[in-house]
Amino acid sequence: MLQTPSGGAGAGTAATDSGLMSIGTVLNVLRDEFPEVTISKIRFLESEGLIEPQRTPSGYRKFSADDVERLGHVLRMQRDHYLPLKVIREHLDAIARGEAVQLPALARQRDGEAVVEASEAPTAARIGRAELLAAAEICERELEEWEAYGLVAPLPDGAYDAEAVTVASLVSELGRFGIEPRHLRVMKAAADREAGLVDQVVAPLKRHRNPQTRAHAEARTKELAVLTVKLHAALVQTALGVRLP
Repeated sequence: MLQTPSGGAGAGTAATDSGLMSIGTVLNVLRDEFPEVTISKIRFLESEGLIEPQRTPSGYRKFSADDVERLGHVLRMQRDHYLPLKVIREHLDAIARGEAVQLPALARQRDGEAVVEASEAPTAARIGRAELLAAAEICERELEEWEAYGLVAPLPDGAYDAEAVTVASLVSELGRFGIEPRHLRVMKAAADREAGLVDQVVAPLKRHRNPQTRAHAEARTKELAVLTVKLHAALVQTALGVRLP
């Protein structure tokens, strides 16, 4: 469960006497569990009606502990279950009404739209092009450019893996610093090489006839992916001479 700050340097200036928090403080709280969350992401979720923070007379957002907790639920359902915002909103509204609901999961793609099914073991989601554009807050021209550089790629059926939203959002954020898609080709090439290394390690398990061994291959792939991402981040930090929070 997310914990709201109760003290420490800066806590007194970031929150009001009533315990409400600024969007910057909320960002710091969420980043403990969701390191990729951004202020623009929080604003987008607000625009989609997932949260309703209070506003000061000057128009500044002020978030309560309940707002932060709800944000955590939203981000967790996106990350762990690949659910579209419409489904997340309906799920949270049902909980607010006191209804006992089963967490839904995206199961398949039909006519370019995500179809929701109840499932105890959620499967990876596929989203349509329009949903990707809306979730990442980008235009068609930007997506076409990123596809040309191989940063985002549709699946054979024309849909996108849910992780494409994360990639598109990060590419957009980097663009604010003047980093263009053509500059990111080296990162894409490095990611492909790292993925190839992981595939090489787990390939013997994937080819095994035993279903349990093949299932173990999937778990091993996830474990290696986490270690690879951590090593990559550590190497970049070392090369830049910085430490990230």
